[in-house]
Amino acid sequence: MSLLTLVESIRRSQRELSACFLGSMIATPQTHCDFLLGKANFMALRMQSSIVAVTLVSALFLSCSAVDGANPSSESDMSSTQQAVSLSMLGADVSTAQRALDLGASYYDASGAKKDPLDILKGVGVNYVRLRIWNNPASGYNNKTKVLSYAKTVKGKGLKLLVDFHYSDTWADPTHQSKPAAWSGHNISQLQTDVYNFTYDVCNSLKSQGTTPDAVQIGNEINTGMLWSDGQVTNSNFANLASLLKSGYNAIKACNSGTQVFIHTADADSDSNARWFYDGIKAQGVSWDVTALSYYCFWHGTLSNMTSVVSDMKSRYGKPVVIVETAYPFTTSNADSTTNVVSGAPCSGYAATWAGQASNFADVQNAARSGGASGVFYWEPTWYAVAGNGWDPNNIGSSGDNWDNMALFDWTGHVNPNVKWTP
Repeated sequence: MSLLTLVESIRRSQRELSACFLGSMIATPQTHCDFLLGKANFMALRMQSSIVAVTLVSALFLSCSAVDGANPSSESDMSSTQQAVSLSMLGADVSTAQRALDLGASYYDASGAKKDPLDILKGVGVNYVRLRIWNNPASGYNNKTKVLSYAKTVKGKGLKLLVDFHYSDTWADPTHQSKPAAWSGHNISQLQTDVYNFTYDVCNSLKSQGTTPDAVQIGNEINTGMLWSDGQVTNSNFANLASLLKSGYNAIKACNSGTQVFIHTADADSDSNARWFYDGIKAQGVSWDVTALSYYCFWHGTLSNMTSVVSDMKSRYGKPVVIVETAYPFTTSNADSTTNVVSGAPCSGYAATWAGQASNFADVQNAARSGGASGVFYWEPTWYAVAGNGWDPNNIGSSGDNWDNMALFDWTGHVNPNVKWTP
């Protein structure tokens, strides 16, 4: 047995023994982790976590007989049966860049040369772009028309495309999963049809113009469901949510069988919550290709815990795992009058400086890689403060930028020279 195999066997055995101590191999939380990661309100996170300690000797003993029953996804083009030796999906969510560029924003590389932001990001390692899609946002951005347009730019630069379906007219996250206005009166049966038709239409429109998405998310941070209240999980009943996820999955596979389907939660902080969710949808017969997680150190805890969650998700479900959101501030200052989501230097060991931001992102990549992840995406690196590019789609012109200190470009559009995406 190789050292790498032994280490993974020990980790798996520790998780199994911990679960036994908790009383069940399927750890279902008594209460769901209440953290508020909403992009609209960006409320403060409050959560509790518990750690069950196990001895290395016990883990070594269990490793001799541990059996991993997960089956690798037949749809995935990424290895899921062993720890990844590199990150193949080096991503950035640049959903606000299109509006910024329309408003005249400029971006500069580390040498000071003015360039397209996608070229700058590609130059420091990015090979995947994530774009969110809302159904009918008042802003007129991040809708089907705009996504179709920017997809041409993304693909034209040789980058892969991940489309993030929120199934809402505004932000969808762990505490906000509101239906689009056009679907507001629809019951669960109608919503299944809505999800299928909208998902297929967007995918097929992208395909028809030669920009077939390489991957899609069916929902965004759907910790307790989507399209509330019909698609919300209550009393651990996943039936309605599962029916919606199946509709989305089936629509994508009907559009293009090779497009990877991600299912995304913000559960990188809690293995028990992640198991509760993904066990719940699996028991309902939901199919997916990639397990997607958000990880921000100031909301989701230590890097070592994230590594453990990633490793467990990969071995438990036999699917690749990707961190589809992460970020860290480069300054404690604020570029506009809108209060920033995060202030100060929120995580120990990382200053709110260019160097601290770059160090945190490098360590996130390393921690994800150590857990066997297949990719890491930085969330909104291009969203520096540009007047008129606010956070609220209902008031985009004057709502301001509450992420300006988390971007990888400063307030004059110059990139952090220390940041790199590394396989």
